[in-house]
Amino acid sequence: MLFPFYLKGFSLGAGLIIAIGSQNAHVLRMGLRQQHVGLTVLVCIVLEVLLIGLGIAGMGAAIGGNPVLLGLAQWGGVAFLSWYGLRAWRAAWANHALQVNQQAVVMSAAQAVTAIVVLSLLNPHVYLDTVVLLGAVGAQQAGVGKLWFALGAMTSSVLWFVLLGFGSRLLSPLFARPLAWRVLDGVIGAVMLVLAGTLALGSVA
Repeated sequence: MLFPFYLKGFSLGAGLIIAIGSQNAHVLRMGLRQQHVGLTVLVCIVLEVLLIGLGIAGMGAAIGGNPVLLGLAQWGGVAFLSWYGLRAWRAAWANHALQVNQQAVVMSAAQAVTAIVVLSLLNPHVYLDTVVLLGAVGAQQAGVGKLWFALGAMTSSVLWFVLLGFGSRLLSPLFARPLAWRVLDGVIGAVMLVLAGTLALGSVA
């Protein structure tokens, strides 16, 4: 039976990706503003599929087994997440962060692609979770089960980004109020700083 391998990959992939992070927060914001939603979702899916494939093919084990690379990824993650968390808190008090839809600054297609690529690939949690963890578990699957595990993890990523990007418009009435944007940015900032602290403690340990 190959379905258990697929289900295992789907479940683990969903557990890692369905969390407030810089990438998900950006997709949510673009969806709420209805700016380049399809393009943003597509880029996220392509990057996730590539990273999952690389991880299961062996990249995850290579990073996890190299103390220097792992240390760079962890402390780079601490710096990045701390910066993003403080930036989100600053945005919570800035007037421009409260602009929605027609009032928001409109990105070009190139700017939209650049933004999501940077937020995706400069976040070390993408590598530590998606590449290292998924790669390590996926590499342990026997035979063709490895392929089905990868397909399951990739499916969860596709479904999540489609739902997040195109489903966020349902929240537009809520985010028409400035307070909702303040709360969103405040929560994102808090989560990013908590993740940075957790990552730092894990590095010290």
